[in-house]
Amino acid sequence: MTKAIIIHETGGLEVMHYEDHDPGTPGPEEVRLNQEAVGLNFIDVYHRTGLYPLPALPAVLGLEGAGVVEAVGDRVTDLHPGDRVAYAGVPAGAYAQSRCIPAHRLVRLPDEISTRQAAGMMLRGMTARYLLHGCYPVRAGDRILIHAAAGGVGSIVCQWARHLGAEVIGTVGSAEKAEIARNNGCHHPIVYTEVDFAEQVKTITQDQGVEVVYDSVGQATFMKSLDCIKPLGTLVSFGQSSGPVPPLDIGILSAKGSLFLTRPSLMTYTARREDLLDHARDLFDVVARGAVEISIGQTYALKDAARAHQDLEQRKTRGSSVLIP
Repeated sequence: MTKAIIIHETGGLEVMHYEDHDPGTPGPEEVRLNQEAVGLNFIDVYHRTGLYPLPALPAVLGLEGAGVVEAVGDRVTDLHPGDRVAYAGVPAGAYAQSRCIPAHRLVRLPDEISTRQAAGMMLRGMTARYLLHGCYPVRAGDRILIHAAAGGVGSIVCQWARHLGAEVIGTVGSAEKAEIARNNGCHHPIVYTEVDFAEQVKTITQDQGVEVVYDSVGQATFMKSLDCIKPLGTLVSFGQSSGPVPPLDIGILSAKGSLFLTRPSLMTYTARREDLLDHARDLFDVVARGAVEISIGQTYALKDAARAHQDLEQRKTRGSSVLIP
């Protein structure tokens, strides 16, 4: 019998239980995976609290992991026991030593990518890919603003955007995080606890604004994010770590310069198998070539997932966090 973090109800840290868990036998189109590393993400907190409801309870949390194929279903032809694979996205069930998962959601890992590294980058890295190439196609010379620039997604976006030739502005919560963002390619880190980030963006851009803002913070930054964008620019709201954005009169988008607003998800951008493979391929490419370095800021034993959630919610983490089953 293997172990997993299971919730029987939604709520605080206390609803997470480290319990015996039988992953079962893989179905005809499934794979059973021996997990070597599991990614920690803010969406896991949303699932635990019920902000984003899971399909049913009890449930195993987690949307990202990597490991070695143990067994395959009768209809699986392109994966075999012993293959190193990774995934990010639905269905949930990553907080486990072993799990079954649809084979079409897995991508084979290249030799130069470790399973621990993959678990710390698949969700964040493919998110960065759709932000920079899907929601708004960043080009050389563009100015962008990324909130939480020292976080998991932010650190990757800063590096990847700079590789594309963009001028990167990022908000962070402390001088220490400003240095992290700068080391990851952010040209202009802004400590939002000390200055008005919208005013700083205006100064940096000489009142022109940025082409796109990537905002995973939500309630605390949304309205000021709109003030940072040049006419016909784009706001990508892809998270809400500070709380959900209140209902919006869309007329404000016209008043502030005919702005575009999107609320994307990785699940939509990688729903088709070919899109998933494109996202993974591009991510593996920039990591393998050294354009993007994946920083695993902290690791936790799977049984300590509650402490990991607490650190994430209190913004104590740096870069990516990985749970070790």
